Formats: sequence, C-alpha cells, structure tokens
Amino acid sequence: LKGPGVQAVEDISIFINRGETLGLVGESGCGKTTLGRTILQLHEPTSGKIVYDGETIFEGQDPWQRDEEGQLHHVKVPKAKQANMLPYRRKMQIIFQDPYASLDPKMKVQDIIAEGIRAHGLAKSEKEIKERVNELLVTVGLNAQYGERYIHEFSGGQRQRIGIARALAVEPEFIVCDEPISALDVSIQAQIVNLLDKLQEEKGLTYMFIAHDLSMVKYISDRVMVMYLGKVVEITAADRLYEQPAHPYTQALLSAIPIPDPHVEAKKERIKMGGEIPSPVDPPKGCRFQNRCKYATERCREEEPALRLIGEDHYVACHLEDE
Repeated sequence: LKGPGVQAVEDISIFINRGETLGLVGESGCGKTTLGRTILQLHEPTSGKIVYDGETIFEGQDPWQRDEEGQLHHVKVPKAKQANMLPYRRKMQIIFQDPYASLDPKMKVQDIIAEGIRAHGLAKSEKEIKERVNELLVTVGLNAQYGERYIHEFSGGQRQRIGIARALAVEPEFIVCDEPISALDVSIQAQIVNLLDKLQEEKGLTYMFIAHDLSMVKYISDRVMVMYLGKVVEITAADRLYEQPAHPYTQALLSAIPIPDPHVEAKKERIKMGGEIPSPVDPPKGCRFQNRCKYATERCREEEPALRLIGEDHYVACHLEDE
C-alpha cells in the first residue's frame, strides 16, 4: 500500500502452501496486520497481485510513482482488475485480535455465528442453522447452550473461541489469525493455540498466524516470516529460523525470548538494538534497519538489500550475506 504519506506494506512477494501455517512476526507498526487484511481485501490494495488457489483475485498498478528527486506523484494507470469477492469471503476468513471489540454486544452468540451461514446460504432452514451453530460451539470447546447468551457474559478466552467458531461457520480453507492470543491470559493462550492446531489437523486448514510471542509462533508455525517497517527481512522454516537466524533484526528478536531457567537466563546475552524505528512516512534510503544495526556499512546506507535465497528455502534481505 503506497501513498503520499505512508507506505504500510511494500514490495512483498510471498506464498502460503495449502495446509501449512505461516507465522508472521515483527514489532508493532511493521505492517503485519495490514498485510493480512490486504490479502483478504479488508484493506484495498493499491497495486500488485493477489492469487488464491490459482485464481487472480486482484491485480493493479501502483498509481504513486517517484520522480528523480524521490518525490511521490499520482499518475494515471489502468483500473485494477478485481474478482467478485463473495465466493472468496467464504474460503478466506479472519480471527481478530481483540475478542472484546470484534463481537457485537447486542447480538446473541448464535446470531453472531449464524451470520455467515445465512449470508452464504449454507443452511436450508433455521433449525439447520441452529444445529450447525450448536455443533460449532461444541467444536471450539463451549457448551451448545451458550448460543442463547450475549458476549458480555463470557471471559476473554471464551470470546475468542466464539470468534473462532464464527470464522469456521462458513467452512473456510484459509484463515488469517491476527494476533488471536495477545489479548488473553497466558494460561488461556496455550488452550487457543492447541485448539487452532487441532482444527487445522481435522479440517486441513491453512493459517497465516500473526503474533508477537515468538515462542508461540515457533510452536504452531511451519515457516516463519519476519517483517520490519513494511518489508520482509527473512523467511524460512520455523526450526531453521530459530536455530540459524541470518538477519541481525531476527537475531535481536530471538535473543529477547525468555528462557524458563533462571540460571541459563541470567547468563544469556541479549542483543540490544540501538536507535529509533524510522518513520514509515519517510523511510531511510538503503536498508531500513541500518540505524539500529551494529553491522551497518556504507553500502547499507546507500543500497537497499534484496530478499535472496541463502539456503534451502531460506530467504534473507541483508548485505552481510553477500560477504
């Protein structure tokens, strides 16, 4: 997404394999949620291409171009090609971060979950809808009788389970999990992640799992993508990323994971990042991590590193890998 003010997500090219979980990590404001919502077209893309199961659902050219002085100008481009999103709304769903804000307090739980079923005509009668809602509540670990209650009668973990049931109601294939555990107590987080893992195995779901908790991301993800200031800086298999992080930013993030052994934790050396996060309104020339990286060189300040393959399915955007 580009504009005269903010470049929220820029030059990202990724794929998600059917049945896998792609973990997405990075600091607040790096563009994780924007990327997830743009894939679902809850945010309208300004350019690029989105392909779902071989079908192009969006394709457009960037109307904002830079001149020789680096200033953005709006230029006329052909109208973007966009597919009818209704069939894809059923295939692609989202679990929102805040279960307190994403569920309508004026609706009963059964109506919240049934909304998508009605919209897509997935049931022939109200009796069938109610049976389906009851089945979904049981699937996510809640009592079927909870359908008659309102959202204020539930705890945070129960609300998030209702949000998961709502996403599952239309039998999707792909779900963006937008920090689904960050608003929950630690004791509840594991329950929700285990539930998502179980549902994926039973229903063959594909996830994009957005989170800040790197330990939890490692547990649930097949591959992990690291973002910084609207760019992808590293992407590889989860085990490889945690064992052999290549980008200095990834190394710093992983060094911050607490170790549940006080003796080991006391001896662990944490990588501290200096400087400030640059403004997304005016990102620096060259590598966007340069002012916080102890390895930065003159090349980093002048030339933006491209995301390139350095090992088996291991991509990194860092000039250090050229040396």
